[in-house]
Amino acid sequence: MDTRTNYHQSLKAMQDLLMHMGTTVEKQIYRAVDSLKNLDGALAQSIIDEDDALDQMMLDIEDRCLRLVALQQPMAGDLRIITMAGKLAVDLERIADHAVDIAKITRRLTGEELIKPIVDLPRMADLCIKMLQESLLAYTEGNVNRAAYMAELDDEVDRIYSTVLNEVMPMMSNDTVRNKQLMQLMMAAHYLERVADHATNIAEGVIFMVTGKRKDLNK
Repeated sequence: MDTRTNYHQSLKAMQDLLMHMGTTVEKQIYRAVDSLKNLDGALAQSIIDEDDALDQMMLDIEDRCLRLVALQQPMAGDLRIITMAGKLAVDLERIADHAVDIAKITRRLTGEELIKPIVDLPRMADLCIKMLQESLLAYTEGNVNRAAYMAELDDEVDRIYSTVLNEVMPMMSNDTVRNKQLMQLMMAAHYLERVADHATNIAEGVIFMVTGKRKDLNK
């Protein structure tokens, strides 16, 4: 096998692992919000337990990126693709951490009765998952237009986040237990808002990868 063929195979293997990590993280977000919606402590614990595997995926991807750069000395275009993969893996790992954060909220609230049905958080989660899917496709396709679409989706997540805060904050009272739960629900919404920000970071990285120019999608 010649050196160039080996390089392309190694690059594809790295990107395949990256896509697998992305799919796994998407599931973690969905499962975390589902655990909170149903106050399913067992599901929440499984999300927490599986986080180590995602941390290891990130490390494996970073290691593969370093090896590709060190051993293959890629040209500028491929170098940006490889560098972006390493940064993307870090964002995915941080998104997975936010899924764990939400799962921990579920554990804290397990055994309580929800003050209000959880409706807006699943909507936020669906948008976050769509953003993640779109940003990963933008990376694999090198599609700037798909990446730029993140700004529109991020604005929608921000609108729902504001709705959650505006709905929950007036529900605060002198009841400490009630306030604690409401604060936890607002924190869950905050974590999802951060997930959307990480997906937007990925999209901005894709635009730089393709064009070599920085673009802020969070204006």
